[in-house]
Amino acid sequence: MDTNEFTVLKLFVVGILVNAWMIRGLSATDGFNIEPTPLRPRKACNESRLQWEVEVCGEDFKRSMGHIDPQYWCNLTHFISEYNLFTLCTEEKSQIVSCYWPNPLVERYIIRIHKHFFSNCTLEQVVLVDPPDNTLTILILVPVFLTLAMIALVVWCSKRSDILA
Repeated sequence: MDTNEFTVLKLFVVGILVNAWMIRGLSATDGFNIEPTPLRPRKACNESRLQWEVEVCGEDFKRSMGHIDPQYWCNLTHFISEYNLFTLCTEEKSQIVSCYWPNPLVERYIIRIHKHFFSNCTLEQVVLVDPPDNTLTILILVPVFLTLAMIALVVWCSKRSDILA
């Protein structure tokens, strides 16, 4: 993975965590509460409405991806903000219709989106090549010379053992 892609991925994860933190209305001074909170009755998940709402998120994402050249669809840096908005949209819509997130319905839709846009983004097999001759020569000669130096040091010390003792 490219260094820039890894940095963008880390920023994406931090952004998701900060957004989740902000959505829950927590601040840095709240800390962790170890007292149990009373359970609120939860409405039943309206899956048919969730399906429609997720489709709306998907259509927005498809429209956003339409503005990006398809050759860049496999480069996360070109569509990270659109994907983040899509993810936040599905999470928000799930909460609106009283469904947990992620759930199987949302996951299936996200997989469909991935198959549509990112099916050709498989990693290419890395072809291993030998290093340049100069590098290879250095990598071979350094251990050889170190070994010879150690042997010479041991022989020199063993000959001088009568003086050292």
